[in-house]
Amino acid sequence: MFSIKSCALPDNALLKTYQKNGAYTDCFTVEVSADINQSQYIHAFYSTAIFKLERIILKWAVSKPSSDQQVLLLANGEIDSFAVWDVEKRSENQLLMCDHFKRTRSWLMVEPIVCKNQSKKENGCKTRLYFGSAVVPLKHDQTGKPSFGFIFHALSLFHKLYSIALLYSAKSRLKKSHL
Repeated sequence: MFSIKSCALPDNALLKTYQKNGAYTDCFTVEVSADINQSQYIHAFYSTAIFKLERIILKWAVSKPSSDQQVLLLANGEIDSFAVWDVEKRSENQLLMCDHFKRTRSWLMVEPIVCKNQSKKENGCKTRLYFGSAVVPLKHDQTGKPSFGFIFHALSLFHKLYSIALLYSAKSRLKKSHL
């Protein structure tokens, strides 16, 4: 898990709009020694054991079930709704998801780093994986000013650790599939 690094959002990140508008944003990155495309990353990320646990919790807590088949459809761009998220924006190398309450965003991005030869043999390529989140503040009842609230602050350390665990799990899954 020590390979996961916190970093600034890339300039072209779909999540950048929220950062500019005062939302909390974070960004984590890791490198994988393989040529990974966005579809593979999305599929690996949302089908890890740790994320499957989150999917089970969402099924029971907010009646939003999801399946491995839906993960595959999302990864291939065939659906735009998954569990409690809707696709807000998608590009060739990025996916920005918005929760149904419009308070949080989840963002995934792949960035090829280097291929040692023209044929892109798996052993000569590296891909940088990004995972980030945004939390949009609510307006404070009395002052009208943006506020994240007590729960956000209380859970911020858990969120960061969970984000690292999710990205590490996706990396591990991708490494296994590219051996």
